[in-house]
Amino acid sequence: MSTIEVKIPDIGAFKDVPVIEVLVKPGDNVKKEDALVTLESDKATFDVPAPQAGIVKELKIKPGDKVSQGSLILVLEASDGTAAAPAAKALAPAAPAAKASAESKPAASTPTSAPATPYAGPKGDIHAEVLVLGAGPGGYTAAFRAADLGKKVVLVERYPTLGGVCLNVGCIPSKALLHVAKVLTEAEEVAHAGVEFGKPKIDIAKLRAWKAGVVGKLTKGLTGLAKQRKVQVIEGKGQFISPHLLKVDGKDGAKTVSFDHCIIAAGSSVARIPGFPYDDKRIIDSTGALEVPEVPKRLLVVGGGIIGLEMATVFDALGAKITVVELMDALIPGADKDIVRPLAKRIEKRYEKILLKTKVAKIEAQKDGLKVTYDGDGAPKPEVFDSILMAVGRRPNGKEINAQAAGVNVNERGYIPVDKQLRTNVPHIHAIGDICGEPMLAHKASHEGKIAAEVIAGHKAHFDARTIPSVAYTDPEVAWMGETETQLQARGAAFEKASFPWAASGRAISMDRDEGMTKLLFEKTTRRLLGAAMVGVNAGELIAETVLAYEMGADAADLCLTIHPHPTLSETVFFAAEIAEGSITDLYMPKKQ
Repeated sequence: MSTIEVKIPDIGAFKDVPVIEVLVKPGDNVKKEDALVTLESDKATFDVPAPQAGIVKELKIKPGDKVSQGSLILVLEASDGTAAAPAAKALAPAAPAAKASAESKPAASTPTSAPATPYAGPKGDIHAEVLVLGAGPGGYTAAFRAADLGKKVVLVERYPTLGGVCLNVGCIPSKALLHVAKVLTEAEEVAHAGVEFGKPKIDIAKLRAWKAGVVGKLTKGLTGLAKQRKVQVIEGKGQFISPHLLKVDGKDGAKTVSFDHCIIAAGSSVARIPGFPYDDKRIIDSTGALEVPEVPKRLLVVGGGIIGLEMATVFDALGAKITVVELMDALIPGADKDIVRPLAKRIEKRYEKILLKTKVAKIEAQKDGLKVTYDGDGAPKPEVFDSILMAVGRRPNGKEINAQAAGVNVNERGYIPVDKQLRTNVPHIHAIGDICGEPMLAHKASHEGKIAAEVIAGHKAHFDARTIPSVAYTDPEVAWMGETETQLQARGAAFEKASFPWAASGRAISMDRDEGMTKLLFEKTTRRLLGAAMVGVNAGELIAETVLAYEMGADAADLCLTIHPHPTLSETVFFAAEIAEGSITDLYMPKKQ
């Protein structure tokens, strides 16, 4: 018998790929194409086949070794007496490994497994390998990622511009207005430091135009990105007519789009409380508020959650007298009360009233305003407001896309259930963003959009984020991630809390905004970070460090040993960790008994 050296064949761009299993041992008889070893890249598992039949004489690798094209893996005694060259063809991917990762980011040119059989039925006016329904942050991210992975993509959007609610009538325009609000309040509050400005003159028309310009820059950018990727954009309202066909009603009539795969990213809509006179233009939702039609003298904000309080921040700065009514016993009910307290204290001084455990029972349209009757313990007498902002949440659009025609399950609340790969009960149809569940956040949708596109392209990916941060862009901002203190207490967890007051932060004091606080929650035994929350100027920027720490399994010591720049607000995370470790010098903390 002659011997041959079996080497790793062409495996594309992969290098230093780990050997996860050796499937043979010296003395084993193997047939041609039998699997010899299994490799695992960050995209898929691969079996290296035997180039011909023979007996394994010597192994040159072991599990854990890393190999590349040309690496020697074993010596084989060829059973036919001829020295054949190792197989030169590229490896076929094996089944995806059990340990898939949401963080895998495969290159666009290397799909790793054959996609499902393309749709072979009747084609629509347009055919797509991947159809994306909805062009919000999740939808356009999914479309662009799928295009980068080599797919022919059609993106259906009911509005003339891409970006969805977030970019057009949500996150972006609200942040633009909040920036203006911050400038106005800072100019007002710096007076006690010896700098006084005259009363600001607010040109509402110019303000609206500036805000529209901010939105316009981003929407034009998205249009350009779609063209660069050759993503076909169709404007119109899309509804399913079968598992592989969508009807799009647009300004130029109806079109049908057939598809191999679909990603539903149809988002959510403003929720409404039945029985109120919504036809009265003085009752507005968040979309109407962002148009800033005028600044009312007295504004009632119904809903003390993130959206309501952000818009209250804007209109307060513009000169409106604000009342907030909230059904629950605290503002921003999802966050811990101690984190919300500094915000509540600040706005209690600025707003007319904050009514907790109170609901609006009736709204009557009158010539001089909107008469509001309240219900609840200690509810005040009826009042008249110039305008009312309804901010009582959003509802998913699952029941508006005729999903049943595609066989897609939609629950009673309008959500579409999905698995970890964002698949619906119909395997070739995925759903992402608001429509597939809480939290309804743009950054969650974007992350899901990438995963869905990668799954469709054959990559091993699934949603594996340990936490999704939340931010209220109020003044001060409120941000949190991981588990809250309330949640930990509810499940009886053994945890330790470390809170650092911004009154001891040099940076916060120098900004004259020392009302903030940073709170870290650690597991008592392992000292690992379980959650974090903060309130203060730019808290939304600070939360990202704790998200990374949480995802990496960091403990209090890890945060303590990370040198933070001084003087910064980011130090407050460091100081809170030092409190947990008992090593802080910027505060005096009595020794634990």
